[in-house]
Amino acid sequence: MKDKKRNRKARSSKSPRSVEEASGTLSKELMPGGVNSPVRAFKSVGGQPIVIDSVKGSHMWDIDGNEYIDYVGSWGPAIIGHADDEVLKALAERMKKGTSFGAPCLLENVLAEMVISAVPSIEMVRFVNSGTEACMGVLRLARAFTGRQKIIKFEGCYHGHADPFLVKAGSGVATLGLPDSPGVPKAATYDTLTSPYNGIQTVTSLFEEHKGEIAAIILEPVVGNSGFITPTVDFLNASARSQKGNDTLLIFDEVMTGFRLSYGGAQEYFGITPDLTTLGKIIGGGLPVGAYGGRREIMEMVAPAGPMYQAGTLSGNPLAMTAGIHTLKRLKQAGNYEYLDKITSELINGILEAGKNAGHAICGGYISGMFGFFFTEGPVYNFDDAKKCDTAKFAKFYRGMLEEGVYFAPSQFEAGFTSLAHSSEDIQRTIAAADKVLRQL
Repeated sequence: MKDKKRNRKARSSKSPRSVEEASGTLSKELMPGGVNSPVRAFKSVGGQPIVIDSVKGSHMWDIDGNEYIDYVGSWGPAIIGHADDEVLKALAERMKKGTSFGAPCLLENVLAEMVISAVPSIEMVRFVNSGTEACMGVLRLARAFTGRQKIIKFEGCYHGHADPFLVKAGSGVATLGLPDSPGVPKAATYDTLTSPYNGIQTVTSLFEEHKGEIAAIILEPVVGNSGFITPTVDFLNASARSQKGNDTLLIFDEVMTGFRLSYGGAQEYFGITPDLTTLGKIIGGGLPVGAYGGRREIMEMVAPAGPMYQAGTLSGNPLAMTAGIHTLKRLKQAGNYEYLDKITSELINGILEAGKNAGHAICGGYISGMFGFFFTEGPVYNFDDAKKCDTAKFAKFYRGMLEEGVYFAPSQFEAGFTSLAHSSEDIQRTIAAADKVLRQL
């Protein structure tokens, strides 16, 4: 790692002192908040956002030349590492044939077969362009198939920014402390019912109160959008029982967890098969992509096979399909998930130990290549528990880690990600940096 001084305090002064600050000042004149996605703005942690110039493996460089160990991984897709040589080579060859067809290509079939063979719930799949689009499509499909309107979602779970899901949502909504978003008509959320995550009794009560009206339960099988929160086994089992007992569909939003917790996703990891699944991030190998899929009888409702309309000009884009195919091929190799489990365990346990040794209230956990921690005694079972954490302390910790060359998500309410490119040296440097910073807080 380059031994460069990182003076974020100087860069946050009124007169720009770096290319990065000058870029940030200009960005705010061009884009709302200077960014194209809210959490990137560093609003909850303070200071000047990092402007990235390049990435490779487990590291990233900003436009001032500072180097960081990266635990965001483009919010999950970079599971084999950034700018993988094999993926880049395959993309370069594919680009010679064109970047977009707006017509079928053989690569769609190849990736579809890989997804179907890997994910237990998926017998047919529809590719789209983002996780938000996948969740929009799967909700419409659930309502079309059941003939019902109401859905149950869980507080702090984020399923994209479509109107029906912006109720007690996670991700940037939680990070910025926003209420349910302005601009969303009441009618759009009228049929959205909410429950605390891991809240078995609330789900039971909702089914009793709205008997015969609920089309689907949608959940993140492991929450990554209000911090890293794992489900209890009883909660997942109860959700599955409720779904079956009420002729309701169970939807796993695996945009984050798909191909990350295991090759078959969270549903393979926990041994619970939903009716429908959304995917994204990893299946595009870093390029924009999403997908939804499930049982054949449900998916055949989707146009042109059936009457439920959904379309997308760039869906099945050959570049995204190429990157996804090569990423999944790599993930299928023996030992990869064991390696992710090993390094992530070392990372999170090292950070927690350093925090406790320094006298801080801290808790956290991990599964495979996904992790998170909160500045609170814990345990954290749901979003209300997560909101009890010390966000001011996290902000100080975050800025300190940036100074040490470590890049976490700029929010207490976002999960972190490791990759196959992270080395033991990366992990040990991160733990040493955390120990230093935590002793200074």
